[in-house]
Amino acid sequence: MASINVRNGKLVIDFRYRNQRCREQTLMEDTPKNRRAIQKVLCKIEAEITLGTFNYASYFPKSPIVNKLQELPEKKSIGSANTMPKFKQFAQEWYDEMEVGWRHSHKITVLRLLNGRIMDWFGEMDVSRITKADILKFRASLAKVERKDGKNISAEYINKYMKILRMPLNEAADRFNFTSPFRGVKALKKPKTHIDPFTMEEVSLILSAVRADFKAYYTIRFFTGMRTAEIDGLKWKYVDFERRQILIRETVVLGRIEYTKTDGSQREIEMSQPVYDALKQQWQATGGIYEYVFVNGAGNPLEYGNVSRRVWHPLLRYLNLPHRKAYQTRHTAATLWLAAGENPEWIARQLGHTTTEMLFRVYSRYVPNLTRKDGSAFERLLAANLTAAKGEAE
Repeated sequence: MASINVRNGKLVIDFRYRNQRCREQTLMEDTPKNRRAIQKVLCKIEAEITLGTFNYASYFPKSPIVNKLQELPEKKSIGSANTMPKFKQFAQEWYDEMEVGWRHSHKITVLRLLNGRIMDWFGEMDVSRITKADILKFRASLAKVERKDGKNISAEYINKYMKILRMPLNEAADRFNFTSPFRGVKALKKPKTHIDPFTMEEVSLILSAVRADFKAYYTIRFFTGMRTAEIDGLKWKYVDFERRQILIRETVVLGRIEYTKTDGSQREIEMSQPVYDALKQQWQATGGIYEYVFVNGAGNPLEYGNVSRRVWHPLLRYLNLPHRKAYQTRHTAATLWLAAGENPEWIARQLGHTTTEMLFRVYSRYVPNLTRKDGSAFERLLAANLTAAKGEAE
């Protein structure tokens, strides 16, 4: 679909002609009046392209791609034979165009889903001949697939397949002027996620029994709500002892440093006293030596699967605590802040949420009536409970 963009304050026309992406810089400033004028020109260009009367040189005589476009064959009508690419061909073209804006981990996910069952089902079909019925049959087939544990693929995972399938098909419909077969296909309803945070007593028990070299790690996880990729990718340059803040700027995913999950995930986490003390303690082990706060024996960032298998789950079994993923430490921080009476907006910022919507939706039963506006109440809760636990241990 054609669009109007901006480069160096000037409007840029962006459209497709003869299956090529064309971007032409104008000399017009980015103003509402100029945008309306450019939009009229763009509508005329698209109409002429559709009718087959468009002359690129008449609109952009000085464009460096005029000669190149003149050498390309006209795009045949959709109804003509052998004009429509197979799904596998278009999907590869779409992936090549889109991957530049994706995180490495997302690229792996897209390729894994696209080149698996999706390609087996749709690969040899013309993109314009894929119907809504084909899509629904494919979705129904996914619901019958059994995992290694004998359970069926979840609605959430089926929706991931459908999302990856939807993107290239919608793009093909846009480029080749046919109605997307995904029209009217809605995502499957996912069961509501129920969190299972730890109590303050369980947190104290875990921190008193965990391996000494991981005590700081789990103290910070429990009392900051950092995601696994955030704490495993935390570098010392993002620890500000003077302002008592942890700066979330990067993550580590599949061994690679990447941007945070979302723009909203970029944030500053306030250090409570236990977190400050834990980081000071960790500085004695890795500060000034390694780039990362927490490292493995080779000096590289921690690998969450290895840590869960060797440290986290054995610890829960040892303490006879119910099996829970380490991600519940994030939920624990949120519920402890709420229990302490902290302001929901402050909590949302600490967790990297741009609004309080998710906070109230996920943690609604933990939200008290009265709230404060900073982290002082949480400080008092931690001080009281951790001091009591320390006294019992002694």
